[in-house]
Amino acid sequence: MRTTRKAWILLVAALCLAGGLVAPIASATGSDARPIRCTASGRAPITVVFVHGAWADNSSWTGEVNELLRDGCNVRAADVHVQDLAADAAAVANFLRTIPGPVLLVGHSYGGAVISNAAAEVSNVVGLVYVDAYEPAVGEAISDLGGATSAIVTHPASELFEPIPGAPSGQQNLILQQTAYSKYFANDLPRAQAVEQWATQTVASTAALTAPTTQAAWKTLPSWSFISTGDQIITPQSLLAMSHRAHSHITLFKGGSHVTLVSHPQAVTAVVGTALSSLLHNNK
Repeated sequence: MRTTRKAWILLVAALCLAGGLVAPIASATGSDARPIRCTASGRAPITVVFVHGAWADNSSWTGEVNELLRDGCNVRAADVHVQDLAADAAAVANFLRTIPGPVLLVGHSYGGAVISNAAAEVSNVVGLVYVDAYEPAVGEAISDLGGATSAIVTHPASELFEPIPGAPSGQQNLILQQTAYSKYFANDLPRAQAVEQWATQTVASTAALTAPTTQAAWKTLPSWSFISTGDQIITPQSLLAMSHRAHSHITLFKGGSHVTLVSHPQAVTAVVGTALSSLLHNNK
C-alpha cells in the first residue's frame, strides 16, 4: 500500500513524540544518489569503515562500498564474529589502528554496539554512523534495547532461531530460521534475495548479544543515525530514543526493514556522505 504524504507526516510526528524528540529530523528516499565528498583542500581524507551486524556479514555493505568507491572515497570493512562483544570491539579497534588518518566508523545493528566500544579505544575515529543500529549506553546490553514490539520480543525463540551445537555452557549459538529471516529481518527484500541472505548469515552467540557495553563513544564523538520505519527487529521508537539520547543527527527512511542497507544502499550512503561533508567542513 502506498503511504500518502499526510500519513507519512503523521507517522513522523508519532515517532518523534514516542522518542521524546524535539530536534529536526531529516527524511530519506531510495533515490538519494549524489556524488559523495570524501576530501577537502588541506584536510586529510577520511576513511569510511563499515562494521556489520548479527546474522549478516560484510557483504551487507556491498552497495555502500561500491557507491563510495565510485566517488573516490577510502573504504574498508571490518569483520566481527558476534561471539564476544569485547573481543569484537578490540578486533575492530586494532583494525582501526592500521588505518592512517581520520576514520568515520559505520555500524549496523549489533555493529552499533561494536563501534560504540571500539571508537573509545582509538584516537583516529572522528565520527560515528548508526544504520538501524543499537546505540547502547554503558551497562546496557543490546538484547534489552530492541523495543517492546520487536519481533524478537513478541515471538517465541522457537519460532525465530535455530540453535547451533557447540556453544559453551550457559550460552547459545543461534541463526535465524528462514521464515523468520524473510518475514521480520529482511522483509523488504525480494524473497529470493532474502533467502540468499539467510543462507549466508553468520552465527551469533547469546554471550555477545547480552554483554553489557563498557564504553559509549557517542558521548564524545558526533554521530548520525539512519532509522528505517519498517524495522521489525529494533523498533523505530527504540532507535529514535537511543539516537536522541546520543544527540545523533537523525534521518528517517520511510519503510525499509532491518536490512535497508541492503535494499536501499543509496539512501544509507547519502547519510554517510552527509556525515563526511560535516566532518570535513567542521574539521572535527
